[in-house]
Amino acid sequence: MENLIISKFMDKHEVAQILYEVSQIFEIQGENPFRVRAYQNAARIIEGLSDDLELLVKSEGLIKLRGIGPNLAAHIKELVLTGRLKEYEQMLRGIPEGLFDMLKIHGLGPKKVGALWRELSIASIGELEYACKENRLIELPGFGEKTQTKILRGLEFLKRFEGRYLYSEAKIMADELLQAMQRHKDVIKAEIAGSIRRCKETVKDIDLLIATKKPKVVSKKFISLPHVDSVTAEGETKTSVILYNGLAVDLRVVSEKEFPYALHHFTGSKEHNVAMRSLAKKQGVKMNEYGLFKGTELLKCKDEVEIYKRLGLAFIPPELREDQGEIEAARKDELPDLITENDIKGIFHVHSTWSDGRDSIEAMASAAKNLGYKYIGISDHSQSAQYAGGLQIEEIKKQHKEIDKINKRNKGLKILKGVESDILPDGSLDYPDSVLELFDFVIISVHSQFNMSEDRMTERIIKAMQNPYTSILGHPTGRLLLARDAYAVNMHKVIDAASDYGVAIEINSHPQRLDLDWRHGKYAKSKGIKVTINPDAHSVEGLTDVKYGVGIARKGWFEKKDVLNCLNVSEVEEYFKKRR
Repeated sequence: MENLIISKFMDKHEVAQILYEVSQIFEIQGENPFRVRAYQNAARIIEGLSDDLELLVKSEGLIKLRGIGPNLAAHIKELVLTGRLKEYEQMLRGIPEGLFDMLKIHGLGPKKVGALWRELSIASIGELEYACKENRLIELPGFGEKTQTKILRGLEFLKRFEGRYLYSEAKIMADELLQAMQRHKDVIKAEIAGSIRRCKETVKDIDLLIATKKPKVVSKKFISLPHVDSVTAEGETKTSVILYNGLAVDLRVVSEKEFPYALHHFTGSKEHNVAMRSLAKKQGVKMNEYGLFKGTELLKCKDEVEIYKRLGLAFIPPELREDQGEIEAARKDELPDLITENDIKGIFHVHSTWSDGRDSIEAMASAAKNLGYKYIGISDHSQSAQYAGGLQIEEIKKQHKEIDKINKRNKGLKILKGVESDILPDGSLDYPDSVLELFDFVIISVHSQFNMSEDRMTERIIKAMQNPYTSILGHPTGRLLLARDAYAVNMHKVIDAASDYGVAIEINSHPQRLDLDWRHGKYAKSKGIKVTINPDAHSVEGLTDVKYGVGIARKGWFEKKDVLNCLNVSEVEEYFKKRR
């Protein structure tokens, strides 16, 4: 858990996070459930505020918000104005830090962590693993053998991905470091390299490359940045640090002449670089991070475009550098003209307060319009998703009436009526066809019973795709990056079915999903299916996640012509009607 001491004047997101963390502390301690829920609800209320939180605090308007009592209002005020809550800092001191590490284990919530601490004195991940292997959880009330097995699986998953970070987290931090260094007068060129530049969905570290005539000065500046927690190595050409969030960063410092070669080398991937060196060797050229050499002669290249050209290749975008056929395609000048974020004309898979979204339909539509989109597809959860406040049948016409009203007064952006329908275990959809026909489009998704065999899950999804009202298959493998593996499913068969039935497949842009996996991209493209790049947004802020999906689409070799939401609104509506 993050330290509750934050800089002065916290914004609503920081305050909401602290309130949520406090609710976790209460739950660990076995506090009254009503008190736990009060802080959870307060976190949701603050996160969803459209008003300026600081102004609300200063005008004493917090107390007027439903669900915010005097005590909570006072705590929020203290957080916003001082950046700290003294009472909870004291409370934290009485809780072992290892308990918060245990919350990282999928399926192990604060209540169970608290029980393990109180009943078995387990206060760390190591102690928990030992207790599981000694079968100590089997007789513990509320646990049992099944829960113990789940925890062991969660521990294995945590170990497997320890030290990895979501692309979105690493990219935000890398951009901040890059911008900070670009402002330095002795930096000639600076770029992010490594797996972040290649848009990998999870990364281990940040690679930063800088060209300068004063490597010592630049390196000193780098280690003095406020993001840096500790320095692990410091040298003429390489400096390594650990940031406050635990991310490792390698800074490489080179001359301006070496920069293009170093950028290519440190972007990778390792497999792409090996294949490139092999190709160069066949042409009598030595290739490394310092240059291209014909004997002892340096083949001068001003940028990566010229490096590839020297070796008889078209420029290969960083996202494709995975040794997945890109070198042969570049040799034949058959690389795809990759999609860009500017190609996206509208978005689907957007949730509102009608189910589990934080913002209203009107707020989501207004934000989408401000982002330059021409249409937005509202697709709240269906009735079986009770955990997410799924739309009951009697609510659908009310929601559609609201959309019609907004469409009449909101020129320049059209709201399409959609739904995210649960795929039930037998492959049927969550509403009868007489209800599904009320929507402009239907996204189908698996949200339950993930443990089916591969054959059963594949059959389940394909049956749902056969429904004439199905438009888009949502997050097709169900994975949650660094939290849950994909369920067992034969994606080639699913892609074949999408091609046969004219169903689009989603590239879900939520940073924890990025699903369809880019590794299935070339096969999907070969079958001629349409993909949609959707934010799966549950708030206004979530709409901007589209950029992460575009990165995955580029890694999957997709072009503008492959992506459904690169069409204008009339073309999209025609596509959905044709499917039916």
